[in-house]
Amino acid sequence: MKVELRINGAIRTAELEPRKTLLDALRENFLLNGAHAGCEHGVCGACTVLVDGAPVRSCLMFAVQADGYDITTIEGLAPAPGELSVIQDAFCETHGLQCGYCTPGMILAAHALLQQTLTPSRDDIVEAISGNICRCTGYGQIVEAVQFAATRLQQSNAPPAHHRLPDHPGAKHDAPAKGVLEAASADKPVAETK
Repeated sequence: MKVELRINGAIRTAELEPRKTLLDALRENFLLNGAHAGCEHGVCGACTVLVDGAPVRSCLMFAVQADGYDITTIEGLAPAPGELSVIQDAFCETHGLQCGYCTPGMILAAHALLQQTLTPSRDDIVEAISGNICRCTGYGQIVEAVQFAATRLQQSNAPPAHHRLPDHPGAKHDAPAKGVLEAASADKPVAETK
């Protein structure tokens, strides 16, 4: 059966058996190996991908069911080749990974949470990653990584596009609501002396 999937922003097609899981299609047909096969029963979260922004166990979903949805894998989070997203970098900075097997699923679950709120509580973070099992870190550093990423996103000048800030006179739709315009208007040119 021919399937057309939108993966990491690109349309990809493949001839697939209707019984093939999304996990197997991503790994075998599209060579996206970031989603891992763990328990293959939907319990461990190692196979987590985002489907229309929501964490989904790709081992429990048939690839044909994903037709028409936006699928994001860990490979699709990086802003550019060779770069890390804020959440990926936070995991590195806080040592929120050890063996790395659960890491893609943890990062995608955390990414989904941070797309919903830039100020998650510890309980929000714990709940968001609760469907992912880590046998190495004990979760403390993972929670710390998500908190660190949230803090970085709160302090950045460019919050995710769907987080609308209150309107500010003269601010364009993608400009921060406060801070930048005030700083720019307070800027006075410095006269050069010769």
